Amino acid sequence: MIQHNSMVPIYEQLYNQIQQQIMKGQLTAETVLPSVRKLAKELHISALTVKKAYDQLDASGLIHTVPGKGSFVAAVDPEMEKEAQRQEIQQELTQTITKAKQYQLTQADITTLVALLWEAN
Repeated sequence: MIQHNSMVPIYEQLYNQIQQQIMKGQLTAETVLPSVRKLAKELHISALTVKKAYDQLDASGLIHTVPGKGSFVAAVDPEMEKEAQRQEIQQELTQTITKAKQYQLTQADITTLVALLWEAN
């Protein structure tokens, strides 16, 4: 899903969504991605925008492109997967900490809450 009114550039939204699908195992190694033109048409965006996202995915090692054959999901490096998971958790924790500060909770309050929730799950 592309949000045209978002402050995040469209190519970056596309990159993030494909990256997440790869990291979560929804797109597995050697899965063929839609062609640049096909995806651009489906999403009603410029082919150059899709190409920019695919180029970033390629540079990140998440996909590989074979001229004349298409773009394929690369095998996920376990360390890369772990780092993506850390980043996702860090984003969520940052939002939670910001909210906790708005509610004037202390670091000790949050630490206690996290310990309790950790044990409960």
